[in-house]
Amino acid sequence: MTYKHPEDSHITITELMLPSHSNFSGKIHGGYILNLMDQIAFACASKYSGNYAVTASVDKVDFLKPIEVGELVTMKAAVNYVGRSSMVVGVRVEAENIKTGEIKHCNSSFFTMVARDDNGKSMQVPGLILNDTQAVRRFVRSAIRQVQGKERRAKFKQDSFKIDEHLELLKNYNIKLEL
Repeated sequence: MTYKHPEDSHITITELMLPSHSNFSGKIHGGYILNLMDQIAFACASKYSGNYAVTASVDKVDFLKPIEVGELVTMKAAVNYVGRSSMVVGVRVEAENIKTGEIKHCNSSFFTMVARDDNGKSMQVPGLILNDTQAVRRFVRSAIRQVQGKERRAKFKQDSFKIDEHLELLKNYNIKLEL
């Protein structure tokens, strides 16, 4: 098996935000940012694996600060975790005000990408060399997130969901239960 450093996956893109990228409130449309994030995750995973990659899932996207028309958006991506054919790519989004030089962190997210061969079959990816505390932290965080996701999906399957276990919790929400 081959192994690569996380640095072998690093990709950075910068793009000027134009009025055509804005929503009705004049801020950059979140969907446009998600599209760019998916593109950089694809490039990062493909570069690391040596094969094209497809998006399997996106884990929690929080829009922390709005992005303005005229700002430079920089996205940084790196492989944080690898499975057999999957990779978790961390994507960080920053916006820079060209006039002031102020940089703000606008978004971070994690894309699970799967390497595919020319026939669309999953391909094994290189192992990941963890050579500093930051790389270990990112790997462990992603590994735990993978396990939690599997547990969450199993707990809430339609055929095994037990409503009685959750009725007390529902009392804390702005709902009217009519069963």
